Amino acid sequence: MSASERRVQSDALHARARAFVRAFEAGASMPEPFDALACDLARFQAAHVEGYARLCRARGVDPATLRRASDAPAVPTDAFKLARVAAFPPDEARVTFRTSGTTVGDRGTHAMRDVVTYDAAALAFGRWALARDLSTRPPIFVIGPSPDEAPDSSLTHMLALFARALGDGAFYLNGGTLDLAALSERVAQIAAPALVLGTSFAFVHLVDALDGATLPLPRGSRVMQTGGFKGRSREVSPAELRAAIAQTFAVDEARVVSEYGMTELSSQFYDAQPEHGRFVAPPWARVVPVDPATLAPVRDGEIGIARIEDLMNVDSAFAIAAADRVRRFEDGSFELLGRAPGAAPRGCSIAIDEILRG
Repeated sequence: MSASERRVQSDALHARARAFVRAFEAGASMPEPFDALACDLARFQAAHVEGYARLCRARGVDPATLRRASDAPAVPTDAFKLARVAAFPPDEARVTFRTSGTTVGDRGTHAMRDVVTYDAAALAFGRWALARDLSTRPPIFVIGPSPDEAPDSSLTHMLALFARALGDGAFYLNGGTLDLAALSERVAQIAAPALVLGTSFAFVHLVDALDGATLPLPRGSRVMQTGGFKGRSREVSPAELRAAIAQTFAVDEARVVSEYGMTELSSQFYDAQPEHGRFVAPPWARVVPVDPATLAPVRDGEIGIARIEDLMNVDSAFAIAAADRVRRFEDGSFELLGRAPGAAPRGCSIAIDEILRG
């Protein structure tokens, strides 16, 4: 297949992926079965991502015969650190996101040829989770770096997208250099419900710096917090952090929403039921707990590591295996239970070896 033919095929898959987003926004039925697009993505990726082709061969999977998304092998997130997971050459990358890490060698990369699909999905589900009950464009506060300060962060990209598309202006407060006076002054000036968006470690720094002081927001405001701590602050349990954020901004704990995402994905998940701690998925993504050794699905209610199927990951890996422990419920929501301790789960380690060596 020529490069132009590959691009045409990729564009067609992106169009089908974005059709899911448009249907969601319109409250309509999905345009096609999830498995139909997922299997076509697996076939495209096996044809153009060398590592994924090796993984399929090692697992005895013929992409041409796939009928269910669950039958396609998942790419472990650590593979994004060790190999290029992309169905196009480097010079076609529109954007390259990198995972956080202390050294370049520790950082995974997720290159995207078409960022429009990522943006459409992130904005549609983010609007649903964060702003669907707001009648006006809210003022937005980002507790974290601006895009200029972290240009290769997918989270920073997403928060800037929300600030542009959802908000009435944005105020950035870098989590490492807190200007409390400027933040307090800006909060005092607003009268409409606001959105506050930030990372867990940045909120911990903010709470500690305030030392019991509060920044009351107008009634109806909402706070989104995401991510872990990675040694950047003291660690706080999810319940304790939610309570501290609610107290700091004088909002009900039900208005503090957790987001779950990662650099290797193009979709996000939100805790829409804070009292239960359950995350929900958009109709173009699935989270399936799998056995850490065999990567086979476990029953609902049992704990496994997360296999995430993401139809927006057109040019990389539609299915990834993460080290996060999850429990799924019958309604499709899931509980996030933290990362599996120690080294990469055995099933992921084997899959990485198969990707690299075939």
